[in-house]
Amino acid sequence: MATKLAPEQVIPSDEIKSMSISDAPDHEDQQMTVAERCELILTVGEQCIEVDELQNLLERKPEPIAYDGFEPSGRMHIAQGVMKAINVNKLTKAGCRVKILIADWFAKMNNKMGGDMQKIETVGHYFIEVWKSIGMDLEKVEFVWSSKEINSRAHEYLPLVMDIAGRNSIERMKRCTQIMGREAGDNMPLAQAMYPCMQCADVFFLKADICQMGTDQRKVNMLAREYCNQIEKKDKPVILSHRMLPGLKEGQNKMSKSDESSAIFMEDDEAQVNLKIKKAHCVPGEVKGNPCLEYVQHLIFPWFNEFVVERSEKNGGDITFTNFEELSKAYASGQLHPCDLKPALAKSLNKMLEPVRSHFKNDPTAKQLLRSVKSFRVTR
Repeated sequence: MATKLAPEQVIPSDEIKSMSISDAPDHEDQQMTVAERCELILTVGEQCIEVDELQNLLERKPEPIAYDGFEPSGRMHIAQGVMKAINVNKLTKAGCRVKILIADWFAKMNNKMGGDMQKIETVGHYFIEVWKSIGMDLEKVEFVWSSKEINSRAHEYLPLVMDIAGRNSIERMKRCTQIMGREAGDNMPLAQAMYPCMQCADVFFLKADICQMGTDQRKVNMLAREYCNQIEKKDKPVILSHRMLPGLKEGQNKMSKSDESSAIFMEDDEAQVNLKIKKAHCVPGEVKGNPCLEYVQHLIFPWFNEFVVERSEKNGGDITFTNFEELSKAYASGQLHPCDLKPALAKSLNKMLEPVRSHFKNDPTAKQLLRSVKSFRVTR
């Protein structure tokens, strides 16, 4: 069931002005070969299980269904906002239909927003406004609210969840707790043991052909493939796992909204973005573990197809990089210094995020949603 916004929440598409993502679909040119479609889809993730299954899927199904899900859990950072828009637009360009699950019941089970369903729903509508304003191509995207979909088809969903639960042990479920941002422990709430069963069921409930999620969701996606073996289902979901963008601080493997200083949020103003990037971990000459370089690689290059660094003549003059290999070599050699990299990154991010800021500043409904979300206390 696609989400239905209240009349006052419907934003006419011609009022949302966003930059074009370089990989945005061209609906006048859909004559891609299966090999080209497969190649484009594989750029979305750093791991695919299995590539041959993806190729076979594309050969037999012109419009496969790709699925992702998000708990409405607070303000959206650039990993959820920009990176998801880039990935979705690649998938739709390759001919996929995308279902994005607004996992409101899952957020309640995971105690997000203190389990308050009204707050969770507000955050869900805010999520949708962000993706619309950043330039996600919505022609082949369906937003599905888990509570509404499950309620409308409970006779299908509950037997599926029970069957998955009956075929797996508590220990197997505990190994999936990473999907909730949790660690397995004897004192974990029972709801968190049910959570993987339900997320596994979503794959089949939504008739997903491709699970396009972060690497932190890989274990439950593998559970779905294992379930296919258990019920002797031939066509398994393809797992396409994208990289998790790191936080701004040293050693943060994943951007976290619970630490506001470690994340760049979609509506952060220009000064906030500049300050956060200025303080970001960025050791001269070190490419590995450098969040600034990762943002350029996974956000700036896919969006703009280039990375422009403005420098004084004294420091070598302006330079434009057209691929990450060139950039990483220049940085490792010392040709490019953090004092030049950081302002250029901040400028590109600000250019990218400006349409989002404008939307949440000028649209009354979006403005109120953001005000509400900012007032909520983020819980873990």
